[in-house]
Amino acid sequence: MWQRTFLILHGVENRRPEDHWQHDLAQWLRSRGEQVFYPQLPDPDRPSPAAWTEAVEAELGMMRGERVVVCHSLGCLAWLHLAAGRPGGPPADRLLLVAPPGPSAFSWDAIAPFAPGALDLASLRLSAAPPRLVCSDDDPYAPEGAATAYAGPLGCEVDLLPGAGHLAVADGYGPWPSVRRWCLDGTHRLTADRPH
Repeated sequence: MWQRTFLILHGVENRRPEDHWQHDLAQWLRSRGEQVFYPQLPDPDRPSPAAWTEAVEAELGMMRGERVVVCHSLGCLAWLHLAAGRPGGPPADRLLLVAPPGPSAFSWDAIAPFAPGALDLASLRLSAAPPRLVCSDDDPYAPEGAATAYAGPLGCEVDLLPGAGHLAVADGYGPWPSVRRWCLDGTHRLTADRPH
């Protein structure tokens, strides 16, 4: 019986590259004997909220013990849509939202269907513990600030990383030790402690 299971959700155009911090995180957790689900979500170049939430629901059905979910970019919005369409309790015990796209990003056709405009963010039950949001102050996909767009309505604890971009490979985020620590203890604040 697993004490906990992890679910890692990628963003748009992401095919789980080996140099991304999410790939590193999945491998590191598995090397510690943890149960990890890291699915390739359908059609990452032209994603559909319905297809992504259906795939995520299938993964959730296999999770046992404490359910820890780590989302990056569009994966964060997929999680919001999943929570909006799910009656009952929150779909996760702990949740980390990393660099969700801000309102201006939804002018991009590929992700426009994920826009949270019709969602009542304040009513969403995303996780049993308060969700943690980690974002930067210069994310090109959230120029208005992800913290401004999501932290208050979602009741998130926030770690703001100055100058960290979209917290992706291009920004130097391969192995990311503070995400590893958060996964294990749930209380660790996230920092820009990536290897250079």
